[in-house]
Amino acid sequence: MAKQTTLKDREYLLNRKTSPITYSILSKDTANNRLLYFDQEANNGRGAQRALRYARNQQSPFIDEQDGNAIIEPIVFEDGVLRVSKQNIMLQEFLSLHPGNTANGGGEFYEFDPEAVAAQNIEDLNKEVDALILAKTLDLNKMLAIGRVYLNGNVDTMSTAELKRDILLFAKNTPSEFLEAANDPELEVDNVASRAIAEEFVIVKSGKDIYYNLRDNKKKILTIPFGEKPVDSLSKWLFSDAGKEFYSYLQKEFEA
Repeated sequence: MAKQTTLKDREYLLNRKTSPITYSILSKDTANNRLLYFDQEANNGRGAQRALRYARNQQSPFIDEQDGNAIIEPIVFEDGVLRVSKQNIMLQEFLSLHPGNTANGGGEFYEFDPEAVAAQNIEDLNKEVDALILAKTLDLNKMLAIGRVYLNGNVDTMSTAELKRDILLFAKNTPSEFLEAANDPELEVDNVASRAIAEEFVIVKSGKDIYYNLRDNKKKILTIPFGEKPVDSLSKWLFSDAGKEFYSYLQKEFEA
C-alpha cells in the first residue's frame, strides 16, 4: 500500500487547463459514487478493492479500519490548487491513494513537486545541450542523411547554411528525437532508401508497390504493408539479404 514517507507540506493541482474558483473531489465511497483503492497486500497478498473515506479524526483512509465516529470533511481545490500542511498527514495519505490522482492512473489532479520539476528541467536542458553539441560537430554527409530521413523539404536543394540551421533547430526543438536519429545504426540505410525514391532509382506505383526504375530492370520489388511509409518499407528490404545487392549498387551510385 502506498504511503507518504516524507513529512512535508504538499501542493496538489487540478489536471486541467482552466480551473473553476472552487472544485470538490470525491472524499468518500458510496454506492452511487465508488471510491476504491486496490490494495495488493490485502487478502493474504492476493489483493482486494478497499473503500476509501477521508475523515480527519481517523487513523486510516480505509473505511474498514475506521470507527463509527468519522467526521467527514469536503476536499476543495481553490483556483485549481489544494495546499495540505505536513500536520494533516491523513489527508495527504488519502490523496496519495485517491483514484483521481494521476500517480494512480487518474486524470483529476496531481501532486506538484518543485524538486522533481527542477530535476526534470535539468535533464531536459542537459539533453538539449548534448543534442546541440552533437549537431554542431556533424559532417555534411551525416547532416544530409538526417535531413533526408527526418526533415521536411528537399534538403538536396538547400545551401549548406540552410541545412546546418535546420539541423540545429531540429536538435534544439526535439533533442531526444535528434539524438535518437543521429545515433540510429540504420540511418545510412534509411538515407539510401530516401535517396533511391527521391532520385527515382525506384518508383512507387499506386501508392502501394515499389518497382525498380533502372534501364534494364523495371521489376516489382515489394508491396508496401498497409499504413507503412514507402521509405520505411524500402529501407527494411535493403537491410535484408534480398536487398543487400541493390543496396551496395545504390551506395556506389551515390558516392559517384
